[in-house]
This record gives sequence, structure tokens and C-alpha cells, in this order.
Amino acid sequence: MLRFGELEAAIMRAVWAAETPVRVRDVREALQRDRDIAFTTVQTVMDILYRKGWLDRAKQGRAYRYWATASQEDYATGLVEEALEAAPDQAAVLSRLVARLPSEEIEGLREALEESKHQEGLT
Repeated sequence: MLRFGELEAAIMRAVWAAETPVRVRDVREALQRDRDIAFTTVQTVMDILYRKGWLDRAKQGRAYRYWATASQEDYATGLVEEALEAAPDQAAVLSRLVARLPSEEIEGLREALEESKHQEGLT
């Protein structure tokens, strides 16, 4: 799994934050809050993300509407899986990641682990 470039990541965050499919114009407006960026630059990068399979689109009138093909959580999971595959001690990496979590998220993780153990026992 390839990591996004800086602009790709900013565009994907804007798409993920939207509740409905977005136009290039919508994404550019969201990005304009932090940087001056040309419409054509956003359009080109969104087309690249479409060709890479991260975005899908449908024509509506004269403009395309774009939406993400995977959730932000799915993308982050892929990055973590890739990092774990490269680690000689996966448990140590996971332990360090867990140590950085807020306590309420650690509790949620405990519950997920218990559920996983329960499901494992059923199979």
C-alpha cells in the first residue's frame, strides 16, 4: 500500500469529511482554508486518485461527483499492516502503539480483543 503524498492526503481528508459525494470545487474550497491552490491542480490530483482506485466518480450535469472507495480507517489499517509486516517483533510494535492511545480507546481495544477471543473459541 502506498502512502499518499501531501496533497493527496489533504484531498482524501476532505473527501472523507464530506457526508455526500463532492465536486472538485467543493474540495478546492475546503483546501483553500489552509493554502492557495488552483482548481486544475485539485482536479488533476483527484483524477489521479480516481485512477489509483481511491476515489470513484459519477458525472452529474457538467461536473463529476467523487467519493472515497475505502474509509479512512481502512487506509490507516493498511498502513499499520504494512508496518507490522516489516517489523521483526510485531508484538513490540503493537505494544508501543497501544501505549500511545487514550485510556478510553484502550478499553475499547480490550473489548475488541475479548470479542475476538470469544469468536475464535466458537470456530
